Amino acid sequence: MRDNGGRDEVVFRRGGRCDDGKCVEVARLASGLVLLRDSKDLSRPPLAFTSEEWEVFTQAVRDGEFDVDR
Repeated sequence: MRDNGGRDEVVFRRGGRCDDGKCVEVARLASGLVLLRDSKDLSRPPLAFTSEEWEVFTQAVRDGEFDVDR
């Protein structure tokens, strides 16, 4: 992200385990918001989290709260 005349230039990044192009991408804004999007469908707007919400969400992922039985 770079300062562009007072506007955020949003730069999404992918996790290191993304190898097939079907990934979740994350961008952090200077305002503190964290954006999350699905690289398979860029026509949809990203989800926006406050930094506090992002911390709770990522901890829940690490704790396995979103694991599904396969």
